[in-house]
Amino acid sequence: MKWLDGMTESGTREIASKTSRRGFLGRLAAVLAGGAATIPLLPVARSQESSNPPPGEQGDPTSCEYWRYCAIDGFLCGCCGGSMNSCPPGTEMSPITWIGTCENPVDQKKYIISYNDCCGKSSCGNCLCQRNEGDRPLYRPQVSNDINWCLGTSSNSYHCSTAIVVGTALDE
Repeated sequence: MKWLDGMTESGTREIASKTSRRGFLGRLAAVLAGGAATIPLLPVARSQESSNPPPGEQGDPTSCEYWRYCAIDGFLCGCCGGSMNSCPPGTEMSPITWIGTCENPVDQKKYIISYNDCCGKSSCGNCLCQRNEGDRPLYRPQVSNDINWCLGTSSNSYHCSTAIVVGTALDE
């Protein structure tokens, strides 16, 4: 074990002789801050489809008046080559979302909807919807739809938004 102690000591002394404390602390802080940025900080819904989707749905999923879109702000992926649950080809679903609670008119139950942005192409430009029901100011970002949610993807270029049912909301 002495050889390991000797190698560690000589390596540490060599690094110390070639670097300053401020430089080392600055690089250490940058590594820690960069590492923290890769960890999702908000307790937000993820993009998996619920195992219990609503029993029946009626209406046009390419219309802004469709029940799942009560808190959406963006272009509907159903009009851009995808669907209300999936991104169009050539785009990537953001793992970070905003959420809303919408009532299904078929069963009068409220469902938690995860709004995932699809990223990687420029804006679709079709079926812009800005319902904003229940939107909150930016001091509650997990429920705000005014943020580009293309974080954690290879490109932060926004294309369209999905509306995925996560589960049934609890009664108040």
